[in-house]
Amino acid sequence: MRMLLNWLLSALAVWIVSRVVPGIYVSGIGAALIAALVIGFVNATIGVVLKILTFPLTLITLGLFWLIINALMLKFASALVPGFQVRGFFAAFVGAIVLSLVNMLLRWLVYPARERY
Repeated sequence: MRMLLNWLLSALAVWIVSRVVPGIYVSGIGAALIAALVIGFVNATIGVVLKILTFPLTLITLGLFWLIINALMLKFASALVPGFQVRGFFAAFVGAIVLSLVNMLLRWLVYPARERY
């Protein structure tokens, strides 16, 4: 049940980001649900590998390079999901930051304090 709620919260976050960040478009609820699933899958597979491989560069940039990796993963997910578009790297960069913040906020609002940690 918790996994389903996380998926729905992620889809809501994707939809919110598409309304806030220019250059990110979601055609409907179905596209937001699929986009949330694909973003999670891409980050759990390719994103982890990239973060491990670029760890030295991430240390040098004090973690800022992870923002670029997250933007690339968002852009890659948009290439896989019809109805979910990210136009340009800047939109992906800002969208990845806003998506992380919105996800954190939604989880903070939905889950009680004892379940967050």
